[in-house]
Amino acid sequence: MIKRARNKSDPSEVTTLVDASSGPRHVAIIMDGNGRWAQSRGRPRLFGHHAGAKRVREIVEACPDLGVEYLTIFAFSTENWKRTQTEVAGLMSLFRRYITSQARDLKDNGVRVRFIGDRVKLEASLIKMMDDLEALTADNTRVHLTVAINYGGRDEVARATKRLAQDVAAGKLDPDGIDEETLPKYLDTCLLPDPDLVIRTSGEARISNFLLWQSAYAEYEFIETLWPDFSPEVFAGVVEGYAGRDRRYGGVRNA
Repeated sequence: MIKRARNKSDPSEVTTLVDASSGPRHVAIIMDGNGRWAQSRGRPRLFGHHAGAKRVREIVEACPDLGVEYLTIFAFSTENWKRTQTEVAGLMSLFRRYITSQARDLKDNGVRVRFIGDRVKLEASLIKMMDDLEALTADNTRVHLTVAINYGGRDEVARATKRLAQDVAAGKLDPDGIDEETLPKYLDTCLLPDPDLVIRTSGEARISNFLLWQSAYAEYEFIETLWPDFSPEVFAGVVEGYAGRDRRYGGVRNA
């Protein structure tokens, strides 16, 4: 059920509230369309990435009123290294700037930040900033923000399988006891619930190697809106649509 309440200090401002019992607890977002948004305005692609970073903050801030406890965003994939050196360098600089400028606000607003993905290819200075932000926000519980950087679903499963095999070889794990509950314990997201809703912006209808294992029973929403235009109001509309879906996880609802 969706409720809308007026801000007492500003009656013209309406806040959308979602009944937590019907809304998604964990939302994952493939933030697509920054480059096209910028190019449509005659600006370089990095201009769009900067606009997209600003949008992230607004979406994080909207989560509590929408009943969203966990938000996972796809910031940089294992395939994004194929982009131009200028764009990749600009994105890495943007990540540093975002962490530096937002760390205190994230801490003060109760946001816990985690990073998933293979950190080996990232620069040591960026890794330290990521580690420091995770430590700074470790006690927060209002919103759990997970940022996927140098992340790919297949890469994650491969890395998890390698660690699992090492435990088998070391005698820590009985191969006969391995089942579908075992592998998730080795994934980057082992401390997170599976996503209930996966959103992709920009009109592309593909999942692009994102949370392949975790999203087996997630609901998907592919929307035309480019990421920099994905406002909290658009977000609320997608969450409202989710609340009306019938999730049966392969079963049949009893009459």
